[in-house]
Amino acid sequence: MPEPPGSPLAARDRGLVWHPYAPLDGPEPYAVEGASGVRLTLRAPDGARHEAVDAMASWWCTVHGYRNPTLDAAAHEQLDRFSHVMFGGLTHEPAVRLAERLTATAPGPMSHVFFADSGSVSVEVALKLCLQYQAARGRPGRQRFLTVRGGYHGDTFAAMSVCDPVDGMHSVFPGALARQVFAPRPPAARLATTPDGEQVWETDVLAFEAWAAQVRALARTHRDELAGVVVEPVLQGAGGMHVYHPDCLRVLREVADEHELLLVVDEIATGFGRTGRLFASEWADVAPDVLCVGKALTGGYLSLAAVLTTRHVGEAITRSQFRALLHGPTFMANPLACAVANASLELVEDRWKEEVPRVGRILAEHLAPAASLACVADVRALGAVGVVQLTRPVDVGRVTRAALQRGVWVRPFRDLVYTMPPYVCTDDEVRLIADGIVGAVSEVHG
Repeated sequence: MPEPPGSPLAARDRGLVWHPYAPLDGPEPYAVEGASGVRLTLRAPDGARHEAVDAMASWWCTVHGYRNPTLDAAAHEQLDRFSHVMFGGLTHEPAVRLAERLTATAPGPMSHVFFADSGSVSVEVALKLCLQYQAARGRPGRQRFLTVRGGYHGDTFAAMSVCDPVDGMHSVFPGALARQVFAPRPPAARLATTPDGEQVWETDVLAFEAWAAQVRALARTHRDELAGVVVEPVLQGAGGMHVYHPDCLRVLREVADEHELLLVVDEIATGFGRTGRLFASEWADVAPDVLCVGKALTGGYLSLAAVLTTRHVGEAITRSQFRALLHGPTFMANPLACAVANASLELVEDRWKEEVPRVGRILAEHLAPAASLACVADVRALGAVGVVQLTRPVDVGRVTRAALQRGVWVRPFRDLVYTMPPYVCTDDEVRLIADGIVGAVSEVHG
């Protein structure tokens, strides 16, 4: 039951519960009293009640909205069978069906699936997989990874090591993290639409050529140390909502092939339609050796991620000393999560091609006025992602409150006020999100 009006829930939380990247004595959080469709019912610390469209899709995963009847039914049906069994020595239909679905839809010829508990853990597994692969190929000294500045791959230790080492969120742990090889951040790009409706990628050609040369030189210098290349394709998420040209991903594929590295593509945030392709890798027509997926995988209902790889990689592991991928979470392939994921992917496959471009067109149109504000450095959109980048850090508390007054829940960070909304938002709800962001930015920073 929800807390009654005037409840001190937020006050009880404060100092007791840690929230992501927030101090124990930080601002009191907003209390959620209900969630349905794409809307949250919130109680502010001052007791005020708000109903707001969730422009965050609960950190990019609730693509079908809350209390979705299809996902609810899948969860109830699986609960009536069993909610969890160990995956050691056992299997079950939801996991096998989900693995079949993932390998059938993934970019490139994927043949094997490892289920993990979260996106961060899937990256951990992917990195371990690369190290085991290189050892199996007689190259046990290859223990490092090539990646790019500006990336974010999770908060566990191996995942932190391939996040941006300076501008990322993990610089407090330098002595504990493996030292990886970092190339510069890929130069910015945008997807433009020509007058005849054709989509064309635009970037600074000279900057791209210089970047590609640096990447190739780094790979040559460190080739005997490197096990793989790790990257978020086309859109870097928590590292700054940075969009780059698909040709950069093609360069990384070529570098991996030249130096016998595995290309690990982190599609945790970008997979399942978010950027305007089912997988962002498809913008470059690039097939990875290892693929990480999560977030929208279960439509935001339960935590689940997966690592996919090719038959070639699977065979190398099977021929190795231990013959197995050396990881095994307690809740691996949780049946309840797998059942909901199957239902979620059915909805994605049925709808994303219509929903994502529609959401993207409205975001691009209605965020565009922000570009005229003196406080705004850039406005960009890609698929169902819209970004307003400021010239200085966001006043998070004030912008959040200003957006709530306009019926929109946002969670800005750094210099960004952005949205990655549920795909099922109506046209009016998408307009409300975009107009709310522009209005809040204008009120607080304009």
